[in-house]
Amino acid sequence: MKKTLFILLCTFVFQHIVLSQVTNTRNWRKTEKDSLDNALILYDEKNYLLALPVFEKIHYNHPQEDFVKYIYAKCALQRSDKHEEAYNLLKEVYAKNKKVEDIEYDLAKASHFNNKLDEAQTYIDAFAANKRTSPEGRKNAEQLKKYIAYAKIYQAQPTNAKITNLSSVINGSFDEYVPAIPADESFIIFTYAGNKSKGGVDGFGKYLEDIYMGIKIDNEYKEPFPLDSINTTLHDAAVSLSLDGDKLYTYKDNMDDHGDLYESQLTGVNYTKPKKLRGQVNTYSWEGHCSLSPDGKTLYFSSDRGGGFGGRDIYKATLMADSTWGNIQNLGDSINTRLDDDSPYIHADGRTLYFSSKGRTSMGGYDIFQAQLDSKDSTFKSATNLGFPINSCDDDIYFVVAANGKTGYYSSGKKGGQGLKDIYAIETNFTTNKPCVYLVKGVTTRDNSAVEANATVNIKTKNGKLFKSFKSNAATGKYIVALPCGEQYSFSFADDKGNTKLFDIDASSIGEYKEEIINVDFNIKQTPTLAVTPTISATPTVALATKTTTNVDDFKTNTLLQAKIKAFAAKYGDIDVSGKGIQFRVQVAAYKYPKNYKYDHLNKCGKIESVLLDDGITRITIGGKFNTLNEAWTHNKKVITAGQTDAFVTAIYQNKRIYLEDLVKMGVFVDK
Repeated sequence: MKKTLFILLCTFVFQHIVLSQVTNTRNWRKTEKDSLDNALILYDEKNYLLALPVFEKIHYNHPQEDFVKYIYAKCALQRSDKHEEAYNLLKEVYAKNKKVEDIEYDLAKASHFNNKLDEAQTYIDAFAANKRTSPEGRKNAEQLKKYIAYAKIYQAQPTNAKITNLSSVINGSFDEYVPAIPADESFIIFTYAGNKSKGGVDGFGKYLEDIYMGIKIDNEYKEPFPLDSINTTLHDAAVSLSLDGDKLYTYKDNMDDHGDLYESQLTGVNYTKPKKLRGQVNTYSWEGHCSLSPDGKTLYFSSDRGGGFGGRDIYKATLMADSTWGNIQNLGDSINTRLDDDSPYIHADGRTLYFSSKGRTSMGGYDIFQAQLDSKDSTFKSATNLGFPINSCDDDIYFVVAANGKTGYYSSGKKGGQGLKDIYAIETNFTTNKPCVYLVKGVTTRDNSAVEANATVNIKTKNGKLFKSFKSNAATGKYIVALPCGEQYSFSFADDKGNTKLFDIDASSIGEYKEEIINVDFNIKQTPTLAVTPTISATPTVALATKTTTNVDDFKTNTLLQAKIKAFAAKYGDIDVSGKGIQFRVQVAAYKYPKNYKYDHLNKCGKIESVLLDDGITRITIGGKFNTLNEAWTHNKKVITAGQTDAFVTAIYQNKRIYLEDLVKMGVFVDK
């Protein structure tokens, strides 16, 4: 052992010209010498995080040993909660010996991590100018210079995002990371590694990973619990959730396949045992993260397989007719770089992709970027950095966003956290590319109890093309569907007794996030009136039985929106809004891009007009402006009778479309 230790120390002296003298271990305990020997082997194999606690303990026992101080500081650079300590120790070493190999680079990294950007620039310039710097070192220096430059830019113009530690209920004194949420944030699933791990520690003394869940009640996450149906005595890591929370994706490395992706299905209140994804996603290479599109037909995932742009790349797979994943495509150089690109997350709007990259305009390590899907060629373009403070000089990764776009989550080892890695909540305050999603959720019941129902969602505006098929939860009856904007959808629910319930959702002209609760009761035989309480919510609860609804004037409506307008007209129809800058119109179509609209069947219903609003969507309206909702609804019924079955009343204020619920909040619609 002594000979091995001597050789390793001599190797470091030769490679690093560390200090004027080698560490003197003559008076050390044998256990300390053995620990140092093992830690140096780990360090030589670049297992810095495994070596870190060993060097840390030795350093605290022998704080004057400069070699240990130096090697501990280099390992501490790998963990964000120790960046400040690493910086201070490297400064001490540098003050004694400025010829330690690569120490200017180490100090540049430490200064960069601690947001001492001007100091980092000075160190990296000195390192690059040193004649002894290797070609590989110069390459690394150029990348660090880019990180420093972008960090200065983003920190000089921070966004309005606010970041807070999620809570001491979710976060503890060990590791919590990779958060996964359904679209409505009703619960959170994450990876935990600590003293409660089911498998204890591995052969290196590192805690094995488990998967935990925390339920959200009254806007607060409650005490998390382990998913015992999934966790084993090996590593079990959460990756992501489908938007409805029914599918949980996990990562496993069985030491023979370099890491693969698995899927579990929520059955009742438990997730099933994970099964390896079928098809072409998993290979002998590493596949470590994924995200499922809102319609369940596309899986975005990261892999280091050959043929990419370099390191880890982001790919997409298509769900094939036999329920396997195939047609693998690299997302191209608009997303991927020569450095690592990882942790894709496709938002509930179906068009916004969040991912992390070490390239592009990163301000250090992984930064989180956003890219929009171009509907013309189905490619992502114009990736933009989410800026500071969401991004930092260290790795920022595993970012997810709620359907409403207001809250994001990620994990980080920030200073001042509850433990090692913690989960943080982000108040995004996005000013551009705000999500446009129509979130529909509810429960299916019969005889006042939850019942499982088979459901399909079709896109009416695309000749009834299937958007998604699913089942409501057998134990709770719960379902949730995220509908991208710009289309009209038809829902069909069927229980095991052959009862069928239908309803429509019009998301063709909304320009922002909207949420609606629609509970499906299979006991309701007749066509009910909508149960809407417009005075309290923009997301009314609707007890819906069939596609057709009837009110007191016996007019048969065709859509949920028409029925809601009828309910509002019955209560507020006579209120004149002409003096408030508000107008009602009857809308028959809406387009983001100019199209020829044929309206021969509406010749007797008035003048057709094109109205371009601030959201960039052109509304096609008929019959002009109306001052009361009753006037507009009367004309709306005429247009429906003429054959435009999906026509509806829309309200416009300051060149923006507003909802009837908003008129209640504004004090325009008041109870008589």
